[in-house]
Amino acid sequence: METESEPYVRLTTLRRLHQVMADMNTARSLADTLQTVADGVVNGLGYELACVNLVRPDGDLVVAALAGNPAAEALITGRVGSRDAWERRLGVGERWGDLVFIPHTEGLVLDDDIPHWYTDGPAPRFEDEWHPSDCLLAPMYTPDVPGGSPGELIGVLSVDRPRNGRRPGEWGREALQMYAFQAAIAISNARLRSNMQRALVRLGREQQALRASEESFRQAFEYAPSGMAIAELGGDQHGRILRTNDALCRLLGRPASAMRRYSFSDLVHPEDIGTLLRTSAEGGRAELRLGRRDGTYVWVSLRNSVVADAADGPRFLLTHVEDIEERKRRELQLAHRASHDSLTGLPNSAELRSRLSSRLCRRPAQPDAPASLDVAYGHPAYDSSGHGFDFRPDAEHYDAYDHHVHTIAPEGERDDGTKGLAVLFCDLDGFKSINDRFGHNAGDAVLIEVARRLTRGVRDGDTVARLGGDEFVVLADGLGRADAQDLAVRLRNEIIQPIRVDGRAMRVGASFGIGWAHCGMTADEVLKSADERMYVEKRSRPKQHRRAG
Repeated sequence: METESEPYVRLTTLRRLHQVMADMNTARSLADTLQTVADGVVNGLGYELACVNLVRPDGDLVVAALAGNPAAEALITGRVGSRDAWERRLGVGERWGDLVFIPHTEGLVLDDDIPHWYTDGPAPRFEDEWHPSDCLLAPMYTPDVPGGSPGELIGVLSVDRPRNGRRPGEWGREALQMYAFQAAIAISNARLRSNMQRALVRLGREQQALRASEESFRQAFEYAPSGMAIAELGGDQHGRILRTNDALCRLLGRPASAMRRYSFSDLVHPEDIGTLLRTSAEGGRAELRLGRRDGTYVWVSLRNSVVADAADGPRFLLTHVEDIEERKRRELQLAHRASHDSLTGLPNSAELRSRLSSRLCRRPAQPDAPASLDVAYGHPAYDSSGHGFDFRPDAEHYDAYDHHVHTIAPEGERDDGTKGLAVLFCDLDGFKSINDRFGHNAGDAVLIEVARRLTRGVRDGDTVARLGGDEFVVLADGLGRADAQDLAVRLRNEIIQPIRVDGRAMRVGASFGIGWAHCGMTADEVLKSADERMYVEKRSRPKQHRRAG
Protein backbone atom coordinates (compact mmCIF):
# COMPACT_ATOMS: atom_id res chain seq x y z
CA MET A 1 0.00 0.00 0.00
CA GLU A 2 1.35 3.37 -1.03
CA THR A 3 2.01 5.80 1.83
CA GLU A 4 1.13 9.50 1.73
CA SER A 5 4.77 10.48 1.29
CA GLU A 6 5.42 8.25 -1.72
CA PRO A 7 3.56 10.44 -4.27
CA TYR A 8 5.56 13.42 -3.07
CA VAL A 9 8.84 11.48 -3.39
CA ARG A 10 7.88 10.30 -6.86
CA LEU A 11 6.98 13.81 -7.99
CA THR A 12 10.21 15.17 -6.61
CA THR A 13 12.15 12.40 -8.38
CA LEU A 14 10.39 13.15 -11.68
CA ARG A 15 11.30 16.81 -11.43
CA ARG A 16 14.94 15.99 -10.76
CA LEU A 17 14.87 13.40 -13.56
CA HIS A 18 13.54 15.90 -16.07
CA GLN A 19 16.21 18.37 -15.05
CA VAL A 20 19.12 15.95 -15.40
CA MET A 21 17.73 14.75 -18.76
CA ALA A 22 17.65 18.34 -19.94
CA ASP A 23 21.19 18.84 -18.69
CA MET A 24 22.60 15.81 -20.53
CA ASN A 25 20.95 16.92 -23.81
CA THR A 26 22.54 20.35 -23.59
CA ALA A 27 26.07 19.21 -22.78
CA ARG A 28 28.66 20.78 -25.09
CA SER A 29 30.75 17.70 -25.85
CA LEU A 30 30.66 13.92 -25.70
CA ALA A 31 32.84 13.88 -22.57
CA ASP A 32 30.52 16.40 -20.89
CA THR A 33 27.49 14.33 -21.89
CA LEU A 34 28.95 11.15 -20.42
CA GLN A 35 29.80 12.87 -17.15
CA THR A 36 26.35 14.48 -17.03
CA VAL A 37 24.77 11.03 -17.48
CA ALA A 38 26.77 9.67 -14.55
CA ASP A 39 26.00 12.71 -12.40
CA GLY A 40 22.30 12.43 -13.22
CA VAL A 41 22.10 8.93 -11.79
CA VAL A 42 23.52 10.19 -8.50
CA ASN A 43 21.73 13.55 -8.33
CA GLY A 44 18.46 12.66 -10.04
CA LEU A 45 17.84 9.02 -9.22
CA GLY A 46 19.31 8.86 -5.75
CA TYR A 47 22.13 6.33 -6.11
CA GLU A 48 25.40 6.74 -4.29
CA LEU A 49 27.60 5.76 -7.26
CA ALA A 50 27.15 5.50 -11.06
CA CYS A 51 29.54 4.40 -13.82
CA VAL A 52 29.15 4.87 -17.59
CA ASN A 53 30.78 2.03 -19.54
CA LEU A 54 30.98 3.10 -23.20
CA VAL A 55 31.33 0.72 -26.16
CA ARG A 56 34.52 1.45 -28.09
CA PRO A 57 34.93 1.01 -31.88
CA ASP A 58 36.63 -2.37 -31.23
CA GLY A 59 33.58 -3.59 -29.25
CA ASP A 60 35.09 -3.57 -25.76
CA LEU A 61 33.71 -1.25 -23.08
CA VAL A 62 35.70 1.46 -21.35
CA VAL A 63 34.89 3.27 -18.13
CA ALA A 64 34.20 6.71 -19.64
CA ALA A 65 32.65 8.54 -16.65
CA LEU A 66 31.99 7.93 -12.93
CA ALA A 67 30.13 9.93 -10.28
CA GLY A 68 29.59 9.69 -6.51
CA ASN A 69 32.95 8.28 -5.39
CA PRO A 70 36.18 10.19 -6.12
CA ALA A 71 38.32 7.26 -4.94
CA ALA A 72 36.60 4.83 -7.30
CA GLU A 73 36.76 7.42 -10.11
CA ALA A 74 40.54 7.65 -9.79
CA LEU A 75 40.80 3.86 -9.57
CA ILE A 76 38.87 2.64 -12.59
CA THR A 77 38.23 5.53 -15.03
CA GLY A 78 39.71 4.64 -18.41
CA ARG A 79 39.95 0.92 -17.69
CA VAL A 80 38.56 -1.52 -20.26
CA GLY A 81 36.42 -4.63 -19.94
CA SER A 82 36.09 -7.13 -22.76
CA ARG A 83 32.85 -7.40 -24.69
CA ASP A 84 32.61 -11.14 -23.97
CA ALA A 85 32.78 -10.52 -20.20
CA TRP A 86 30.06 -7.90 -20.43
CA GLU A 87 27.86 -10.21 -22.48
CA ARG A 88 28.22 -12.87 -19.77
CA ARG A 89 27.32 -10.40 -17.02
CA LEU A 90 24.26 -9.18 -18.90
CA GLY A 91 23.19 -12.80 -19.26
CA VAL A 92 23.14 -13.67 -15.53
CA GLY A 93 21.18 -12.36 -12.55
CA GLU A 94 17.60 -11.24 -12.39
CA ARG A 95 15.84 -9.51 -15.31
CA TRP A 96 14.02 -6.34 -14.22
CA GLY A 97 12.65 -5.36 -17.62
CA ASP A 98 15.67 -4.09 -19.52
CA LEU A 99 17.68 -3.92 -16.29
CA VAL A 100 19.92 -6.69 -14.96
CA PHE A 101 20.25 -7.11 -11.17
CA ILE A 102 23.14 -9.33 -10.05
CA PRO A 103 22.74 -10.14 -6.33
CA HIS A 104 25.76 -10.62 -4.15
CA THR A 105 25.10 -14.36 -4.10
CA GLU A 106 25.86 -14.56 -7.85
CA GLY A 107 28.29 -11.70 -8.07
CA LEU A 108 30.73 -13.49 -5.81
CA VAL A 109 31.29 -16.21 -8.41
CA LEU A 110 31.96 -13.76 -11.27
CA ASP A 111 35.63 -13.65 -12.15
CA ASP A 112 36.30 -11.49 -15.24
CA ASP A 113 38.19 -8.43 -16.44
CA ILE A 114 35.37 -5.92 -15.96
CA PRO A 115 36.52 -2.97 -13.80
CA HIS A 116 34.72 -2.96 -10.45
CA TRP A 117 34.91 -1.51 -6.94
CA TYR A 118 33.99 -2.57 -3.40
CA THR A 119 31.46 -0.70 -1.22
CA ASP A 120 31.90 -0.93 2.48
CA GLY A 121 28.92 -1.54 4.70
CA PRO A 122 27.19 -4.01 6.98
CA ALA A 123 25.44 -7.07 5.70
CA PRO A 124 21.71 -6.55 4.98
CA ARG A 125 19.26 -7.36 7.75
CA PHE A 126 16.11 -7.30 5.60
CA GLU A 127 15.18 -9.14 2.41
CA ASP A 128 14.99 -6.03 0.23
CA GLU A 129 18.01 -4.31 1.79
CA TRP A 130 20.93 -3.52 -0.57
CA HIS A 131 24.02 -5.67 -0.08
CA PRO A 132 27.44 -3.98 -0.63
CA SER A 133 28.21 -6.58 -3.34
CA ASP A 134 24.90 -6.22 -5.20
CA CYS A 135 25.16 -4.90 -8.79
CA LEU A 136 22.52 -3.21 -10.97
CA LEU A 137 23.18 -2.79 -14.70
CA ALA A 138 21.18 -0.65 -17.15
CA PRO A 139 22.13 -1.43 -20.80
CA MET A 140 21.86 1.55 -23.15
CA TYR A 141 20.65 0.81 -26.68
CA THR A 142 20.05 3.04 -29.65
CA PRO A 143 16.35 3.26 -30.61
CA ASP A 144 14.99 0.35 -32.64
CA VAL A 145 14.67 0.87 -36.38
CA PRO A 146 10.92 0.86 -37.22
CA GLY A 147 10.17 -2.42 -38.96
CA GLY A 148 13.86 -3.26 -38.89
CA SER A 149 16.64 -4.42 -36.59
CA PRO A 150 16.75 -3.75 -32.83
CA GLY A 151 18.88 -1.00 -31.40
CA GLU A 152 22.62 -1.37 -30.98
CA LEU A 153 24.31 -1.52 -27.55
CA ILE A 154 26.29 1.69 -27.02
CA GLY A 155 27.09 1.29 -23.32
CA VAL A 156 26.06 0.09 -19.87
CA LEU A 157 25.13 2.14 -16.81
CA SER A 158 26.39 0.43 -13.66
CA VAL A 159 24.81 1.82 -10.45
CA ASP A 160 25.46 1.00 -6.78
CA ARG A 161 23.66 1.43 -3.42
CA PRO A 162 20.48 3.50 -3.46
CA ARG A 163 20.59 6.18 -0.77
CA ASN A 164 17.60 4.68 1.03
CA GLY A 165 19.59 1.45 1.39
CA ARG A 166 16.93 -0.70 -0.29
CA ARG A 167 16.67 -2.37 -3.65
CA PRO A 168 14.68 -0.15 -6.03
CA GLY A 169 11.01 -0.84 -6.29
CA GLU A 170 8.86 -0.87 -9.39
CA TRP A 171 8.90 2.92 -9.73
CA GLY A 172 12.67 3.15 -9.18
CA ARG A 173 13.32 0.45 -11.75
CA GLU A 174 11.07 2.15 -14.31
CA ALA A 175 12.79 5.49 -13.68
CA LEU A 176 16.28 3.98 -14.17
CA GLN A 177 15.16 2.16 -17.30
CA MET A 178 13.67 5.36 -18.70
CA TYR A 179 16.83 7.26 -17.79
CA ALA A 180 19.06 4.68 -19.55
CA PHE A 181 16.94 5.01 -22.71
CA GLN A 182 17.22 8.81 -22.70
CA ALA A 183 20.92 8.59 -21.87
CA ALA A 184 21.45 6.38 -24.93
CA ILE A 185 19.78 9.01 -27.11
CA ALA A 186 21.84 11.81 -25.55
CA ILE A 187 25.09 9.88 -25.97
CA SER A 188 24.21 9.02 -29.60
CA ASN A 189 23.44 12.68 -30.31
CA ALA A 190 26.63 13.77 -28.59
CA ARG A 191 28.62 11.29 -30.65
CA LEU A 192 26.96 12.57 -33.79
CA ARG A 193 27.72 16.16 -32.83
CA SER A 194 31.28 15.19 -31.98
CA ASN A 195 31.70 13.41 -35.32
CA MET A 196 30.21 16.39 -37.11
CA GLN A 197 32.51 18.76 -35.27
CA ARG A 198 35.52 16.61 -36.14
CA ALA A 199 34.30 16.42 -39.72
CA LEU A 200 33.91 20.19 -39.83
CA VAL A 201 37.36 20.67 -38.38
CA ARG A 202 38.79 18.18 -40.87
CA LEU A 203 36.87 19.84 -43.69
CA GLY A 204 38.17 23.22 -42.60
CA ARG A 205 41.71 21.92 -42.55
CA GLU A 206 41.24 20.28 -45.93
CA GLN A 207 39.81 23.49 -47.36
CA GLN A 208 42.67 25.43 -45.86
CA ALA A 209 45.13 22.92 -47.31
CA LEU A 210 43.31 23.11 -50.64
CA ARG A 211 43.48 26.89 -50.64
CA ALA A 212 47.17 26.69 -49.76
CA SER A 213 47.69 24.13 -52.51
CA GLU A 214 45.79 26.26 -55.02
CA GLU A 215 47.81 29.29 -54.02
CA SER A 216 51.01 27.28 -54.28
CA PHE A 217 49.96 26.03 -57.72
CA ARG A 218 48.99 29.54 -58.79
CA GLN A 219 52.36 30.93 -57.77
CA ALA A 220 54.21 28.00 -59.33
CA PHE A 221 52.16 28.48 -62.52
CA GLU A 222 52.41 32.25 -62.72
CA TYR A 223 56.06 32.61 -61.76
CA ALA A 224 57.47 29.50 -63.45
CA PRO A 225 60.58 30.39 -65.48
CA SER A 226 59.28 28.34 -68.43
CA GLY A 227 55.97 28.54 -70.23
CA MET A 228 52.81 27.03 -68.72
CA ALA A 229 49.31 26.73 -70.16
CA ILE A 230 45.99 25.20 -69.14
CA ALA A 231 43.74 23.97 -71.94
CA GLU A 232 40.35 22.30 -72.14
CA LEU A 233 40.34 18.52 -72.33
CA GLY A 234 37.59 16.90 -74.38
CA GLY A 235 34.35 18.38 -75.65
CA ASP A 236 33.79 20.83 -78.48
CA GLN A 237 36.49 23.18 -77.22
CA HIS A 238 39.16 20.48 -76.79
CA GLY A 239 42.63 22.01 -76.79
CA ARG A 240 41.47 25.61 -76.40
CA ILE A 241 43.89 27.56 -74.22
CA LEU A 242 42.23 28.82 -71.04
CA ARG A 243 45.15 30.29 -69.17
CA THR A 244 48.83 31.06 -69.74
CA ASN A 245 51.62 32.40 -67.59
CA ASP A 246 53.86 35.37 -68.30
CA ALA A 247 56.79 33.21 -69.43
CA LEU A 248 54.77 31.66 -72.28
CA CYS A 249 53.37 35.05 -73.30
CA ARG A 250 56.90 36.47 -73.46
CA LEU A 251 58.18 33.44 -75.37
CA LEU A 252 55.53 33.78 -78.09
CA GLY A 253 55.25 37.57 -77.94
CA ARG A 254 51.48 37.37 -77.41
CA PRO A 255 49.38 38.87 -74.59
CA ALA A 256 47.38 36.53 -72.35
CA SER A 257 44.09 37.86 -73.70
CA ALA A 258 45.13 36.94 -77.24
CA MET A 259 46.39 33.49 -76.22
CA ARG A 260 42.88 32.55 -75.05
CA ARG A 261 41.68 32.77 -78.65
CA TYR A 262 43.97 29.93 -79.75
CA SER A 263 44.69 26.29 -79.25
CA PHE A 264 48.15 24.82 -79.72
CA SER A 265 47.05 23.41 -83.09
CA ASP A 266 46.53 27.03 -84.23
CA LEU A 267 50.05 28.01 -83.17
CA VAL A 268 52.09 25.01 -84.26
CA HIS A 269 54.20 25.06 -87.43
CA PRO A 270 52.32 23.40 -90.33
CA GLU A 271 55.07 20.81 -90.68
CA ASP A 272 54.72 19.86 -86.98
CA ILE A 273 50.94 19.46 -86.79
CA GLY A 274 51.29 15.68 -87.16
CA THR A 275 53.73 15.60 -84.25
CA LEU A 276 51.27 17.54 -82.10
CA LEU A 277 48.35 15.27 -82.97
CA ARG A 278 50.41 12.15 -82.26
CA THR A 279 51.26 13.45 -78.80
CA SER A 280 49.02 11.77 -76.25
CA ALA A 281 47.19 14.03 -73.82
CA GLU A 282 48.29 12.23 -70.65
CA GLY A 283 52.04 12.37 -70.19
CA GLY A 284 52.60 13.30 -73.83
CA ARG A 285 55.90 14.81 -74.92
CA ALA A 286 56.84 16.44 -78.19
CA GLU A 287 59.42 18.77 -79.70
CA LEU A 288 57.95 21.14 -82.25
CA ARG A 289 57.78 24.74 -83.38
CA LEU A 290 55.27 27.34 -82.17
CA GLY A 291 54.52 30.58 -83.95
CA ARG A 292 55.44 33.94 -82.50
CA ARG A 293 53.45 37.10 -83.01
CA ASP A 294 56.09 38.43 -85.44
CA GLY A 295 55.61 35.43 -87.73
CA THR A 296 58.76 33.56 -86.72
CA TYR A 297 58.79 30.15 -85.04
CA VAL A 298 60.55 28.94 -81.92
CA TRP A 299 61.47 25.35 -81.06
CA VAL A 300 59.84 24.20 -77.82
CA SER A 301 59.44 21.01 -75.81
CA LEU A 302 55.85 20.24 -74.75
CA ARG A 303 54.98 18.06 -71.75
CA ASN A 304 51.33 17.36 -70.96
CA SER A 305 49.58 16.19 -67.82
CA VAL A 306 45.91 15.98 -66.84
CA VAL A 307 44.64 17.75 -63.73
CA ALA A 308 41.16 17.80 -62.14
CA ASP A 309 39.56 21.03 -61.05
CA ALA A 310 37.83 19.30 -58.10
CA ALA A 311 36.72 15.85 -57.00
CA ASP A 312 34.96 14.31 -59.99
CA GLY A 313 35.02 17.74 -61.59
CA PRO A 314 36.12 18.79 -65.08
CA ARG A 315 39.57 17.74 -66.23
CA PHE A 316 42.08 20.07 -67.84
CA LEU A 317 45.31 19.67 -69.76
CA LEU A 318 48.34 21.27 -68.12
CA THR A 319 51.06 21.91 -70.69
CA HIS A 320 54.64 22.78 -69.81
CA VAL A 321 56.41 24.65 -72.61
CA GLU A 322 60.21 24.83 -72.52
CA ASP A 323 62.25 26.96 -74.90
CA ILE A 324 64.75 24.66 -76.66
CA GLU A 325 65.66 26.99 -79.50
CA GLU A 326 69.37 27.07 -78.68
CA ARG A 327 69.63 23.32 -78.16
CA LYS A 328 67.69 22.63 -81.33
CA ARG A 329 69.87 25.04 -83.27
CA ARG A 330 72.97 23.21 -82.06
CA GLU A 331 71.41 19.85 -82.92
CA LEU A 332 70.49 21.07 -86.40
CA GLN A 333 73.97 22.46 -86.84
CA LEU A 334 75.50 19.13 -85.83
CA ALA A 335 73.12 17.27 -88.12
CA HIS A 336 73.96 19.68 -90.96
CA ARG A 337 77.67 19.18 -90.41
CA ALA A 338 77.22 15.43 -90.47
CA SER A 339 75.28 15.52 -93.73
CA HIS A 340 76.94 18.41 -95.58
CA ASP A 341 80.36 19.17 -96.99
CA SER A 342 82.28 21.51 -94.71
CA LEU A 343 83.90 23.38 -97.60
CA THR A 344 81.05 24.02 -100.03
CA GLY A 345 78.04 23.55 -97.74
CA LEU A 346 76.54 21.09 -100.23
CA PRO A 347 75.08 17.72 -99.17
CA ASN A 348 77.92 15.24 -98.79
CA SER A 349 78.25 11.72 -100.14
CA ALA A 350 76.29 10.12 -97.27
CA GLU A 351 73.42 12.58 -97.59
CA LEU A 352 73.37 12.14 -101.36
CA ARG A 353 73.04 8.37 -101.02
CA SER A 354 70.35 8.80 -98.37
CA ARG A 355 68.26 11.08 -100.56
CA LEU A 356 68.71 8.82 -103.55
CA SER A 357 67.89 5.67 -101.60
CA SER A 358 64.70 7.22 -100.24
CA ARG A 359 63.38 7.35 -103.82
CA LEU A 360 64.21 3.74 -104.64
CA CYS A 361 62.56 0.52 -103.53
CA ARG A 362 64.19 -2.87 -103.95
CA ARG A 363 61.96 -5.91 -104.32
CA PRO A 364 63.70 -9.23 -104.50
CA ALA A 365 62.35 -11.45 -107.24
CA GLN A 366 60.59 -14.77 -106.64
CA PRO A 367 63.19 -17.28 -105.35
CA ASP A 368 62.08 -19.89 -107.89
CA ALA A 369 62.16 -17.51 -110.86
CA PRO A 370 64.64 -18.34 -113.64
CA ALA A 371 68.01 -16.73 -113.21
CA SER A 372 68.59 -13.71 -115.40
CA LEU A 373 70.97 -10.81 -115.58
CA ASP A 374 68.52 -8.60 -113.65
CA VAL A 375 67.95 -11.25 -110.98
CA ALA A 376 71.66 -11.90 -110.68
CA TYR A 377 72.26 -8.24 -109.90
CA GLY A 378 69.31 -8.09 -107.51
CA HIS A 379 66.95 -6.32 -109.94
CA PRO A 380 63.30 -7.38 -110.13
CA ALA A 381 61.44 -7.93 -113.34
CA TYR A 382 59.68 -4.86 -114.77
CA ASP A 383 56.42 -4.44 -116.58
CA SER A 384 55.88 -2.19 -119.59
CA SER A 385 55.36 0.85 -117.36
CA GLY A 386 58.66 0.32 -115.61
CA HIS A 387 57.07 -0.83 -112.35
CA GLY A 388 58.80 -3.59 -110.49
CA PHE A 389 57.07 -6.90 -109.82
CA ASP A 390 57.54 -9.23 -106.92
CA PHE A 391 55.89 -12.54 -107.71
CA ARG A 392 55.73 -13.67 -104.07
CA PRO A 393 52.07 -13.81 -102.89
CA ASP A 394 52.87 -11.94 -99.67
CA ALA A 395 50.24 -9.34 -98.73
CA GLU A 396 52.39 -7.86 -96.01
CA HIS A 397 55.22 -7.43 -98.53
CA TYR A 398 52.93 -5.54 -100.88
CA ASP A 399 51.67 -3.25 -98.13
CA ALA A 400 55.14 -1.75 -97.74
CA TYR A 401 54.85 -0.26 -101.26
CA ASP A 402 51.16 0.62 -101.36
CA HIS A 403 51.93 4.35 -101.15
CA HIS A 404 55.31 4.33 -102.91
CA VAL A 405 55.60 6.20 -106.23
CA HIS A 406 57.94 4.11 -108.29
CA THR A 407 60.90 5.81 -109.94
CA ILE A 408 61.09 5.00 -113.64
CA ALA A 409 63.62 5.84 -116.35
CA PRO A 410 63.45 6.64 -120.09
CA GLU A 411 64.19 3.66 -122.33
CA GLY A 412 66.66 3.72 -125.21
CA GLU A 413 68.82 6.58 -126.30
CA ARG A 414 66.02 8.67 -127.81
CA ASP A 415 63.69 10.93 -125.86
CA ASP A 416 60.45 8.97 -125.62
CA GLY A 417 58.71 11.55 -123.41
CA THR A 418 59.27 9.57 -120.17
CA LYS A 419 60.12 11.73 -117.21
CA GLY A 420 62.45 10.27 -114.62
CA LEU A 421 65.04 10.99 -111.95
CA ALA A 422 68.17 12.15 -113.76
CA VAL A 423 71.54 11.75 -112.05
CA LEU A 424 74.22 14.06 -113.49
CA PHE A 425 77.76 13.08 -112.52
CA CYS A 426 80.15 16.04 -112.88
CA ASP A 427 83.94 15.77 -112.86
CA LEU A 428 86.07 18.92 -113.14
CA ASP A 429 88.76 18.98 -115.84
CA GLY A 430 92.06 20.73 -115.09
CA PHE A 431 91.38 21.13 -111.38
CA LYS A 432 94.54 19.23 -110.34
CA SER A 433 96.78 21.72 -112.13
CA ILE A 434 95.20 24.59 -110.16
CA ASN A 435 96.04 22.86 -106.89
CA ASP A 436 99.57 22.13 -108.11
CA ARG A 437 100.33 25.64 -109.38
CA PHE A 438 98.43 27.90 -106.96
CA GLY A 439 97.94 25.79 -103.86
CA HIS A 440 95.01 24.25 -102.08
CA ASN A 441 93.55 27.57 -100.97
CA ALA A 442 93.02 28.51 -104.60
CA GLY A 443 91.63 25.05 -105.31
CA ASP A 444 89.20 25.41 -102.42
CA ALA A 445 88.04 28.77 -103.75
CA VAL A 446 87.39 27.19 -107.16
CA LEU A 447 85.38 24.35 -105.62
CA ILE A 448 83.28 26.83 -103.63
CA GLU A 449 82.53 28.84 -106.76
CA VAL A 450 81.69 25.74 -108.82
CA ALA A 451 79.30 24.64 -106.07
CA ARG A 452 77.64 28.07 -106.14
CA ARG A 453 77.26 27.98 -109.93
CA LEU A 454 75.81 24.47 -109.91
CA THR A 455 73.31 25.42 -107.20
CA ARG A 456 72.35 28.56 -109.10
CA GLY A 457 71.83 26.59 -112.31
CA VAL A 458 69.32 24.00 -111.00
CA ARG A 459 65.69 24.25 -109.96
CA ASP A 460 64.33 24.51 -106.46
CA GLY A 461 63.98 20.99 -105.13
CA ASP A 462 66.90 19.60 -107.13
CA THR A 463 69.91 18.36 -105.20
CA VAL A 464 73.50 19.42 -105.80
CA ALA A 465 75.98 17.35 -103.77
CA ARG A 466 79.73 17.09 -103.54
CA LEU A 467 80.68 13.46 -103.89
CA GLY A 468 84.31 14.05 -103.01
CA GLY A 469 87.42 15.82 -104.41
CA ASP A 470 86.39 17.58 -107.61
CA GLU A 471 83.32 15.37 -108.24
CA PHE A 472 79.78 16.69 -107.94
CA VAL A 473 76.37 15.06 -108.48
CA VAL A 474 73.06 16.65 -109.41
CA LEU A 475 69.72 14.90 -108.76
CA ALA A 476 66.95 16.38 -110.92
CA ASP A 477 63.54 14.71 -110.94
CA GLY A 478 60.91 14.93 -113.65
CA LEU A 479 63.29 15.27 -116.61
CA GLY A 480 63.31 13.57 -119.98
CA ARG A 481 66.47 12.70 -121.85
CA ALA A 482 66.53 15.99 -123.78
CA ASP A 483 65.87 17.95 -120.57
CA ALA A 484 68.78 16.24 -118.83
CA GLN A 485 71.13 16.88 -121.74
CA ASP A 486 70.12 20.55 -121.87
CA LEU A 487 70.73 20.84 -118.11
CA ALA A 488 74.18 19.30 -118.47
CA VAL A 489 75.05 21.77 -121.22
CA ARG A 490 73.87 24.77 -119.18
CA LEU A 491 75.81 23.70 -116.12
CA ARG A 492 78.95 23.05 -118.13
CA ASN A 493 78.71 26.51 -119.69
CA GLU A 494 78.37 28.04 -116.20
CA ILE A 495 81.39 26.16 -114.89
CA ILE A 496 83.79 26.97 -117.71
CA GLN A 497 83.42 30.71 -117.20
CA PRO A 498 86.55 32.30 -115.64
CA ILE A 499 86.84 32.15 -111.87
CA ARG A 500 88.77 34.95 -110.22
CA VAL A 501 90.88 33.97 -107.24
CA ASP A 502 93.27 36.46 -105.66
CA GLY A 503 93.19 38.64 -108.78
CA ARG A 504 93.83 35.72 -111.16
CA ALA A 505 91.34 34.37 -113.68
CA MET A 506 91.26 30.60 -113.54
CA ARG A 507 89.36 28.17 -115.70
CA VAL A 508 88.25 24.59 -115.25
CA GLY A 509 86.32 22.34 -117.56
CA ALA A 510 83.57 19.89 -116.67
CA SER A 511 82.59 16.45 -117.90
CA PHE A 512 79.02 15.23 -117.29
CA GLY A 513 77.64 11.76 -117.35
CA ILE A 514 73.87 11.30 -117.23
CA GLY A 515 72.43 8.27 -115.46
CA TRP A 516 68.87 7.36 -114.59
CA ALA A 517 67.56 6.00 -111.35
CA HIS A 518 64.80 3.44 -111.19
CA CYS A 519 63.40 1.18 -108.49
CA GLY A 520 65.37 -2.01 -108.11
CA MET A 521 68.74 -0.26 -108.17
CA THR A 522 70.85 0.77 -105.23
CA ALA A 523 72.15 4.28 -104.81
CA ASP A 524 75.68 3.07 -105.55
CA GLU A 525 74.50 1.37 -108.74
CA VAL A 526 72.85 4.60 -109.91
CA LEU A 527 75.97 6.65 -109.20
CA LYS A 528 78.17 4.07 -110.85
CA SER A 529 76.00 4.17 -113.96
CA ALA A 530 76.27 7.98 -114.20
CA ASP A 531 80.01 7.82 -113.48
CA GLU A 532 80.55 5.31 -116.28
CA ARG A 533 78.64 7.47 -118.76
CA MET A 534 80.76 10.44 -117.73
CA TYR A 535 83.95 8.53 -118.55
CA VAL A 536 82.47 7.40 -121.85
CA GLU A 537 81.73 11.01 -122.72
CA LYS A 538 85.17 12.15 -121.59
CA ARG A 539 86.93 9.51 -123.75
CA SER A 540 84.80 10.38 -126.75
CA ARG A 541 85.85 14.03 -126.70
CA PRO A 542 89.10 15.18 -128.34
CA LYS A 543 91.80 16.09 -125.87
CA GLN A 544 92.03 19.82 -125.15
CA HIS A 545 94.97 21.58 -123.62
CA ARG A 546 93.95 24.58 -121.54
CA ARG A 547 95.98 26.76 -119.31
CA ALA A 548 94.81 26.76 -115.71
CA GLY A 549 95.15 30.48 -115.26
